[in-house]
Amino acid sequence: MAERSTAAVDVADNSGDEPLAAKADEATTDGTAQAQDTTGTKPQNTDGERINTEATLPTPDLHSGHKLARRYRLEECVTRLDGFSSWRAVDEKLRRAVGVHLLPADHPRARSVLAAARSSALLGDPRFVQVLDAVEEDDLVYVVHEWLPDATELTSLLAAGPMEAHDAYQLVSQVSQAMAAAHREGLAHLRLTPGAVLRSSTGQYRIRGLAVNAALRGITADGPQRADTEAIGALLYAALTQRWPYETDAYGLSGLPKGVGLIAPDQVRAGVHRGLSELAMRALANDGATASRQEQPCTTPDELAKAVAAMPRIRPPEPTFTAPPEYQRTTYQQGTYGRRTTGPGVTTQPVIAVPPAPLQSRTGKVLKWAVSALLIAALGLGSWQLAETLLDHGKDSGTEDTTQTTPESGDNKPRPEAKPLRIAGATEFMPSGAGISEKDVPKAIDGNPDSAWVTKRYLGYANFGNIPNRRDGSGIVVDLGSVQNVTGIKIAMYRSGQKAEVLAADENASALSSLSDFPKRLTKLATAGSNLNEEFTEPVRTRYILIHVTELPSDGSADGYRGGISEISVLG
Repeated sequence: MAERSTAAVDVADNSGDEPLAAKADEATTDGTAQAQDTTGTKPQNTDGERINTEATLPTPDLHSGHKLARRYRLEECVTRLDGFSSWRAVDEKLRRAVGVHLLPADHPRARSVLAAARSSALLGDPRFVQVLDAVEEDDLVYVVHEWLPDATELTSLLAAGPMEAHDAYQLVSQVSQAMAAAHREGLAHLRLTPGAVLRSSTGQYRIRGLAVNAALRGITADGPQRADTEAIGALLYAALTQRWPYETDAYGLSGLPKGVGLIAPDQVRAGVHRGLSELAMRALANDGATASRQEQPCTTPDELAKAVAAMPRIRPPEPTFTAPPEYQRTTYQQGTYGRRTTGPGVTTQPVIAVPPAPLQSRTGKVLKWAVSALLIAALGLGSWQLAETLLDHGKDSGTEDTTQTTPESGDNKPRPEAKPLRIAGATEFMPSGAGISEKDVPKAIDGNPDSAWVTKRYLGYANFGNIPNRRDGSGIVVDLGSVQNVTGIKIAMYRSGQKAEVLAADENASALSSLSDFPKRLTKLATAGSNLNEEFTEPVRTRYILIHVTELPSDGSADGYRGGISEISVLG
């Protein structure tokens, strides 16, 4: 069984029936959560989670190896709690790891979980862990979501110590902007804890469990924007101080001393950035705290994002370079290799090599003059022979008829002019099985440069929004109808700045579904201008040609990217 990665599984917390400010969850070692119980200790399950014995619901009796929809194979149960369970699974169709939430179809929260998952999937924002599927089947309801093996939970990052000011700034900036975008679409999180925030290997923060975690636990709020804003403030507070901003210990962090109330982060730990400290207090002012400098509290993620943007930008710390160790000469370099360095008869003085005396005697001078004369004679003889060879070559070449060429000489044949080949059809390159603009593909081969196949608008990243099922990019596959000799290609791009390449399939290729089906590289992967034209030194025999686009140019907005292909012409 593969090693568990809690950073990749979206595990629902075992608490949250009360607001975040009033009751915080305490994370266990496997990334799930313990419920806070002020009335006494309740029984725990085998994962160390406290459960409510008065309202325990039966969970689906499934096991490792069980398959859902003959596609998702369950591998490891991460949480089994309150009538639902969370699993690490494998999507055998796309051969990738995924996470799965499972609950019975007659579970009182099954309908709300399905609705929350489908609403979250429609958002399509790469800053959130994406919901891939939400299905009701065979008396089960299951939600399939991304698995991020290279990401690290904020819980683990905070366990190592408080963050640098630049890292904390990036955290609150990215999380507040992402939640502001979600609330504009009517989606709230309501379970925004350190376990719900992940940092990828590239430094990007991603949020998991949008709407779904709250639905699994049946959590609602009269003021969802205020609840999420306060949660972001708590995350920033913890990042600055490595303390949870409430009296209760949670997520491996110590709470504040009892009875002192909420104090500013720069009063908890020395050296905290003053601007970030004030920002945390403005976000936490919803719980009755007093914002620093009497500034208005931030009550929505959008207000918090604007407050972050108004701050002076915090630059990353300068990298520190350690001086290389002083160079030590080895004993071999010091001339002592193979010698005794101690003992009787061994001198400790350095041995100075005496160079040989120059040829200053009469015999030496004669030898020098003799060598010089021989060198001069050799140079003269070589020059005379070279000149004679060149003259003989000129006489021989002058008698030849240079105007005659043999018809069989392929090097002297003029290359026929390349002409456009007939294109039998074209399809969209869909390695993930999902199309972008399939109906517009014929516009790229209709001979009209004013019509084009255009991609959708992707946000945040040039590589198709950094969406996992677009990892291999997209493009158009041209079908010549039969195997042809291809000598060049002319492509009019919808917009300059696209990163693209041209690939070809083997002569006997038929079923084309992935990049590996196009082994012949006709052009280098590079950023193209308004046109991508290339003439090949040798004809390429193929039937199928892929114009492969891997990155899109900006569409002129702050974070939007879009590209496309206007016209394709294959020469032969």
